[in-house]
Amino acid sequence: MRKGDIRPFPRGVPERLKRDGLWRDETLADLLARHTAKQPNKTAILSGPDRLTYSELDRRMRSLASGLKGLGVRAGDVVAVQLPNSIEFVVAYLAINRIGAVMQTLHLPYRIAEIENLTEHSQAKALICLQKYRDYPIGEQALKIVEKSKTLKQVVVVAGEAPGALRFGDVANAAGRDLGPVPRADEPSLVLYTSGTTASPKGVLTDHRVFLSNARLSAIELGITASDIVLNAAPFTHLYGLFSLHLGLYVGGIASLLPAFVPQEFAQAVVKTHATVLFTAPAHCSALLRAKLLEPTAFQSVRTLVISGSICPPDIADGVAAQLKNGKVLQLWGMTEIQAGAYTRPGDPPEIRHRTIGRASPGNELRIVGDDGKPAAAGTEGELQIRGASVASGYFANDEANKAAFAEGGWFRSGDLGKLDAQGNLTITGRLKDVINRGGVKFNPADVEAAIAKMAGVQACAIVPYKDAVLGEKACAFVQLGTNVKMTLDVILQHLEHAGIAKNKWPERLEIVGQMPLTPTNKVIKSALKITTG
Repeated sequence: MRKGDIRPFPRGVPERLKRDGLWRDETLADLLARHTAKQPNKTAILSGPDRLTYSELDRRMRSLASGLKGLGVRAGDVVAVQLPNSIEFVVAYLAINRIGAVMQTLHLPYRIAEIENLTEHSQAKALICLQKYRDYPIGEQALKIVEKSKTLKQVVVVAGEAPGALRFGDVANAAGRDLGPVPRADEPSLVLYTSGTTASPKGVLTDHRVFLSNARLSAIELGITASDIVLNAAPFTHLYGLFSLHLGLYVGGIASLLPAFVPQEFAQAVVKTHATVLFTAPAHCSALLRAKLLEPTAFQSVRTLVISGSICPPDIADGVAAQLKNGKVLQLWGMTEIQAGAYTRPGDPPEIRHRTIGRASPGNELRIVGDDGKPAAAGTEGELQIRGASVASGYFANDEANKAAFAEGGWFRSGDLGKLDAQGNLTITGRLKDVINRGGVKFNPADVEAAIAKMAGVQACAIVPYKDAVLGEKACAFVQLGTNVKMTLDVILQHLEHAGIAKNKWPERLEIVGQMPLTPTNKVIKSALKITTG
C-alpha cells in the first residue's frame, strides 16, 4: 500500500500545514525512541499485573518487528490486527509501523464474513488475532480465508493455538534482523474501516503526520502530560481508543489497559492504577452511574474524564461531574476520518463542558451548512463540515467515496447535524447518514439488510435505529414478507449467525410491514418506518 494508492482529500496545501507547525516529520517509532532515550525506566504500559517500561516496550517492539520481517512483511504491506486492548496490541502497532508497514484494525466482534471482506479489500498480508474470542474460533476461521486469498498469507494467534497458524510468542521472539530505516512521516501507517462490510468499504488511510499532530496539539489543549495515567473504556480497534493511545505515547505518559469494558473492572482499574485521565462513551458513564461505581473516593485520582462516541445527555455529564472530587468532565467529537475534531477544554465553564462538544481542535475549522449549501448563522441547525490538519488522506480504493466526501473548498461532509454558537462551540443534534450508533460503536447496516433480504420469503428489509436509554441507539429490522410467510426475530438471528455477521450489528427488534415506503426511484424511506411494538 503506497501513498499513490489513494486520491488524497482536497485538504489544501500540505506545505502550509508543515509551515504553520501543524504537521511534523515524526513517526510512532520516533516517539518511542525519544522516550526510551530520555526515560528508559519509566512505566509505559500497565495491564493487569504486568508493567512495561519504555525500554522494555522498545525491546518487544523490535523483536516482533524482526519476526514480522521474517514472515516477509515489508514496507507498504498491510497487517490486520484483531486484538483487545492489550500489550500485544500496542507492541504490534509499534512493530508494524517500525518496518514501514500499515496496520489495519478489525473489531473483535467481527467474524469470517467481515474479516474476509475487509482483509481482501485492504490487501492485508498477515492477520494477528486471538485464537478464540468468546465462543468464536477466530484463528481457525481466518485460516479458511488464507486458503483462497491471493493476499492474506499468514495468521498469527495470541493466547492459544490453531493448527496451521503461527503463535504470537514465537513470532515475537525473533530479534536480530535489520529493521531497516525508520519510515517517513508521509508514508501510510494506518487504515481504519468506518462502516463494516458494505459492498464498497470505506477504509480511511492516513499517515503519521495527520493523527500524531492531532494528538500533539490536543495533549496541550486537554492538559495531558507525562505524569498522566490514561485509561480508555473504548477498544483500540476504534479511532477513539487509538486517540487516547496516541495522546499518552506522545507525551510519554502511562497507558493503563483494560481488555474490555466491564463496569466493576473499569472502576477497579481506576483505583489500582490511579488513573488520571479517562476516555469513555455515554453508555460507559451510564453503566457506572447505575451501578453506583462512580464514588468520589474511588475516582479521586481522576483529573479529566472525556465523554465521546455519541450524543451525551446533559444529565449524564452532570451526574458524572457530581461524583468527581478532583476532576472535570469534557466532551469530544471525532470520526475515523478526522480523529479528534472538536472538544471542550478544562478551562471552559460547566455549562459549556456538559452541554456542548466545544470548539474545533487546533488546525481544524468547523462550519454548519444549510440546505442551500451555504454556511448557516450561529445557532442554526445544519450539516456539520470540517477541514484542516487532522483530516485523513483519503479512502483506500474507493474513488466514489472520495468524490462524495468533500464539498467545495475542501470541507469534509461529516454526515452529522449540529449547530455552532457565537463562540464556536458545537452541539450535535443528529445525523444525516443511515449509520447506527450503538453505544458509541458506529456501523452501517447495509450488509445486515442484504443478508436478511436473502432469506426465503423476505421481499425487502430495512434496518433503522431506535432510541435506547443506555446505548443511545439499537437496531430494528423492518421486514416485508411474502404471502402467508411467518418470521420471528430468533429465526433472523440464526440466519445472521450462519452468515457470519457480527453480533453487535444484529437487530434487537423486528417489525413486519405490509409494504415498504418507497421513493419514486424505489429507495426505502427509512424515516417513514415507525416502531409499533412495545
